[in-house]
This record gives sequence, structure tokens and C-alpha cells, in this order.
Amino acid sequence: MAEKNTVTVTQVGSPIGRRADQRATLIGLGLNKLHRTSTLEDTPSVRGMIAKVAHLLKVEEA
Repeated sequence: MAEKNTVTVTQVGSPIGRRADQRATLIGLGLNKLHRTSTLEDTPSVRGMIAKVAHLLKVEEA
């Protein structure tokens, strides 16, 4: 079986003062505090979530 592609995201921006849907997107990505890291499967839906809050994240390809 082929290895699944993953993407690692780290929260570097605060959700304070952001819209509720952006806060919910961070939670959906498994992030809730600064400098927390989450490794996710690289799918179009995950990419869309990352694009929505890209200004709050650092993204690393795996």
C-alpha cells in the first residue's frame, strides 16, 4: 500500500477577535492553543480548512 500524504500544521496566531467560523475551523484542525501542532491527512477538505485560516497557521509538507 502507498503511504498516505500528510501535512503538519502549527497554530502561530491567536483566534481572539476572529470570526466564530475561523475559531471552529481551528478546532476542526485539532488546534486550540498557540504553538500546538497537528498532523493531518492531505485531502482537499483539509486543504480548504487550512486556506480559510492560513494567516493563523504555519504549514509543513510531509
